[in-house]
Amino acid sequence: QDKGEALPPAGAGPSPRRSAGPAGCSSPRIPGAPPPSSNTLSPGLLRRGLAVFRAPPGSHRRGLCERHRSSPAMDGDRVEIDGGIMEGGGQILRVSTALSCLLGLPLRVRRIRAGRSQPGLRPQHLSGLEMIRDLCDGKLNGGEIGSTEITFTPGKIKGGTHIADTKTAGSVCLLMQVAMPCVLFAASPSELHLKGGTNAEMAPQIDYTVMVFKPIIEKFNFTFNCDIKRRGYYPQGGGEVVVQMSPVKELSPINLTERGTVTKIYGRAFVAGALPIKLAKDMSAAAVRCLRREIRDLYINIQPVREPDDQAVGTGSGIIIVAETSTGCLLAGSSLGKRGKNADKVGIEAAEMLLQNLKHGGTVDDSLQDQLIIFMALAKGVSKVKSGPITLHTQTAIHFAEQLTKAKFTVTKSEEEDPGNDTYIIECQGMGMINSNLKC
Repeated sequence: QDKGEALPPAGAGPSPRRSAGPAGCSSPRIPGAPPPSSNTLSPGLLRRGLAVFRAPPGSHRRGLCERHRSSPAMDGDRVEIDGGIMEGGGQILRVSTALSCLLGLPLRVRRIRAGRSQPGLRPQHLSGLEMIRDLCDGKLNGGEIGSTEITFTPGKIKGGTHIADTKTAGSVCLLMQVAMPCVLFAASPSELHLKGGTNAEMAPQIDYTVMVFKPIIEKFNFTFNCDIKRRGYYPQGGGEVVVQMSPVKELSPINLTERGTVTKIYGRAFVAGALPIKLAKDMSAAAVRCLRREIRDLYINIQPVREPDDQAVGTGSGIIIVAETSTGCLLAGSSLGKRGKNADKVGIEAAEMLLQNLKHGGTVDDSLQDQLIIFMALAKGVSKVKSGPITLHTQTAIHFAEQLTKAKFTVTKSEEEDPGNDTYIIECQGMGMINSNLKC
């Protein structure tokens, strides 16, 4: 399943990335990485030259991300995108259509979500495509639920009000991911009305977007406002978020290579609808107990919250915990409740996710890692980010960013850390996208 679809809430959001590689393929090892898992590329993909993660024994100086860089395949004037490779899900569609819109590249995407149990467009993906089409007066063919191929011809990006409604519990945060890079290069301010699920399985929760994504992404030298009008949960959806932002001339590069020390741990455990506040208190208490085994000298403030009935649709529960460091880094762990799932387990899952993200020594967590790639590619100058093991979503975002832009990425093992740590530096020479719509 693709992340952010309307599925019964189960487990964490943000959550570990799922594999989209060919069936039957085992995964190669990155030096110092965990055992083969869904987060690494398959040998079949390596043989196609899409990405190679290798380093000679005892040497971590050379890039672990060595690409046989080539021009994208073309079908006449259209760039050809294979939507079934690597991550094999909706992320390929989001990255490629956003860059198509920004760069004026006509696009054909084949085998859409071929790596998923239900291939083709789902309501969330179609809503995102239609919003991108409308915000640049583009042309979209194949835009139907279940479609496995689309063609997209972009026009000029315009500001103003744009609406996307999944009519399901599909993630509003993933709609934001595809639209935000585009409207940054519009001619005038934009207002995005995004409707669907605010706390969806297999996607960042809206709380993560506000508490972690927003302050970090604004380091690229832009700001935006995110107003949660109404929360929506599985299965109804019905949530609404309004995002307001002004265009920029260009994006500044970022340097996130110094973790610092953890100075604060805070968060919120929420319930909505028919669920009692006691569940939120139980999630919070269980998370604190779990964190205390590793972190004993900091005050941990996880507030139990009941969402107001007039600001939430349906019944839902979950938790997000954020660790803030002395250098301004933000790393998180989160989880969603579901029927029959013990509240303590929800809290413990979020705490364990946070501890795992802290353990690898990076400046960003697993969920933010891939969301930074398109902004690094568009920025003017060199961006550097220290992270844990490179997820398959991140590898996929890098591949398509390099294919469609002039950005160049390298991934190297961090030499500052213990050799046993899975810590890497993602470096990007950005393409320096200029907003020609702005005079100054």
